[in-house]
Amino acid sequence: MSTPTDTHRMEKIVSLCKRRGFIFQSSEIYGGLNGLWDYGPLGVELKRNLKNYWWRVMVHERDDVVGMDGSILMNRAVWKASGHEDTFSDPMVDCRVCKTRMRADQVIEKKGARQCPNCGSKDLTEPRPFHLMFKTYVGATEDESSITYLRPETAQSIFVQFKNVLEVSRKKLPFGIAQIGKAFRNEINPRNFTFRSREFEQMELEYFCRPEQGMELLEYWKEERLKFYENIGISRANLHVRNVPNEERAFYSKGTYDIEYDFPFGRQELEGVAYRTDYDLSQHQKASGKSLEYFDEETKQRFIPHVVEPSAGVDRTVLALICEAYSEDEAPDEKGKMEARIVLRFHPRVAAIKCAVFPLLKNRESLVVKAKEIVELLRPHMYVFYDESGAIGRRYRRQDEIGTPFGVTVDFETLGEKDSSLLNTVTLRERDSMKQERVKISDLLELLSVRIA
Repeated sequence: MSTPTDTHRMEKIVSLCKRRGFIFQSSEIYGGLNGLWDYGPLGVELKRNLKNYWWRVMVHERDDVVGMDGSILMNRAVWKASGHEDTFSDPMVDCRVCKTRMRADQVIEKKGARQCPNCGSKDLTEPRPFHLMFKTYVGATEDESSITYLRPETAQSIFVQFKNVLEVSRKKLPFGIAQIGKAFRNEINPRNFTFRSREFEQMELEYFCRPEQGMELLEYWKEERLKFYENIGISRANLHVRNVPNEERAFYSKGTYDIEYDFPFGRQELEGVAYRTDYDLSQHQKASGKSLEYFDEETKQRFIPHVVEPSAGVDRTVLALICEAYSEDEAPDEKGKMEARIVLRFHPRVAAIKCAVFPLLKNRESLVVKAKEIVELLRPHMYVFYDESGAIGRRYRRQDEIGTPFGVTVDFETLGEKDSSLLNTVTLRERDSMKQERVKISDLLELLSVRIA
């Protein structure tokens, strides 16, 4: 099903990402490099919070999952055994008129004729294979014997280390191995901002099980992953599950779900949840000659486990979080006049900055000292930002635009100058509702910790 696109909204999101330090084009001062992106001060915090929460949910809060961190470069034999070296390619088509290069599935068809989606020309080349792996060399010589590839996915390092992890972790089936790491694909046509990039990060789980458990666990992990997205602030109404039909699935898969999100540029995949059977372990056992079987102590059987794989893109999820959070409304300025406000309504657990602390006036030393004391109180527990410049309303607006969920203002009541009963209290402002409440400094850490958990 197609989803309406909103090009203007996407343009504003891309502009905000650069203006406020979320995402920059890689090598921008040299004209950039297509399909590659750098995360700025706020973007790296948002990305780290996402990865940390994924790790917490998928590893730390479970007894049946352990983690690993595999190397980006592996023996070339890994990619031969997995089938990537021979088959990891996309069909590519060129338009002879406007010189656009595209994947074959991007070509449009009108009245039975293939057309370029850019200029409408029918003068197109025939599809030809384009290999997606980046080739490199290991060692002092650049010859056939030293070829390997930048990994196009993180899963294979989990499969080739399966036996080692099994032995040291002493887990019994079903159990999983989780990994977050970089992957690289030489995309024909990177597009839609960071959605399709040549360098990206994956959050992957390989959940090993008995053959008869595969389909049941596929359903289980689909539901778990949907809950994850809701718990980081993505509305269930904007998430969709696509049951991938037989003709589109990998030949070794018995079932695959795509979890899709309604981006401003259309509905696109966030994560795949696939039942990969025993294909990967079987391939590596056959190619390496090393046993990757599991021995069941209870039944005394040896067999190659099957695997269910929830595989999510970090960069795609970050982009979905920003798109979901972006909002425009109105807020009163310091004189009470309503003005336009851009606000990123991030869930507090993923927001880059959790709390901003403001002294009401920067030229009152007592206010500044107290505000900096609060910063030091909170800083060991969360990312805090201190700001003393400009009118307090403007400072609120700046934090709203980057998605900071809470603002703490130190004012004259904090010093007990107007009402002694308010001594050592502060104004706590909530980003989305803009409501303000008076809280004790001694209660502030516990209160914020609960709200950002």
